[in-house]
Amino acid sequence: MTDRYCVFGHPIGHSKSPAIHAAFAEQTGETLEYTAIEVPLDDFAGAWRRFVEAGGRGANVTVPFKETAYRLCDALTPRAERAGAVNTLILEADGRTRGDTTDGAGLVGDLKRRGVTLSGARILVLGAGGAVRGVLEPLLAEAPARLHIANRTADKADGLAADFADLGRVSGGGFESVEGPFDVVINGTSASLGGDLPPLPNDLFAPGATAYDMMYGAEPTVFLRWAAERDAATIDGLGMLVGQAAESFCLWRGVRPDVDPVLGALRRAL
Repeated sequence: MTDRYCVFGHPIGHSKSPAIHAAFAEQTGETLEYTAIEVPLDDFAGAWRRFVEAGGRGANVTVPFKETAYRLCDALTPRAERAGAVNTLILEADGRTRGDTTDGAGLVGDLKRRGVTLSGARILVLGAGGAVRGVLEPLLAEAPARLHIANRTADKADGLAADFADLGRVSGGGFESVEGPFDVVINGTSASLGGDLPPLPNDLFAPGATAYDMMYGAEPTVFLRWAAERDAATIDGLGMLVGQAAESFCLWRGVRPDVDPVLGALRRAL
């Protein structure tokens, strides 16, 4: 029987994950089936159980189920436990479900592929939701000089900074707390989806700085357009998407695919 994998979400019709994993399978010679499954908002556990009963071996998890998946797992990797969210489910040989999160690895890997230096850098992360929580540990593992989390609700950013304070020099506050310059600015808010921009100072970027948006599209996001006008190098989140998928694929199959050709094909198709 062909091993089955999927991505769970709501909605999920827009997902590029089936195409990404099909390309990984062809590249590596792995035989598998990967589909997208839209899950009722109140039945994530049931959807996973039915998928496993039908031969499922693992799944990716996207919004709005990452925290639900975290609670479903029998075991968690240290990085998933720290993040409080899971984007990768792995069915173990004994039938237990192990959860991991690969978003942070996808982000850091993409930044490094693009030549962005994180060690010793001044990093600003915008937002304090699940997307940000999942990337803080890998970012802090790169030993930045400082990492500041800015969010519309200051208390949420403060709390998130406190949760990760044992890993490095990290602080939090409202958008009014932002005092540059920064070498790397990462937008982890959902503002780009609505074409909005967080209230940010014009002197945000140090010379040679990089602006990264976790969102992506055929055209630059409003955040990336704003950053480019202030002479920052800009990167969208498509490489993070493919990078986190490659990490999940490796967890399931034990082989790491090459991200670059798959990323290039996706970029051309946008």
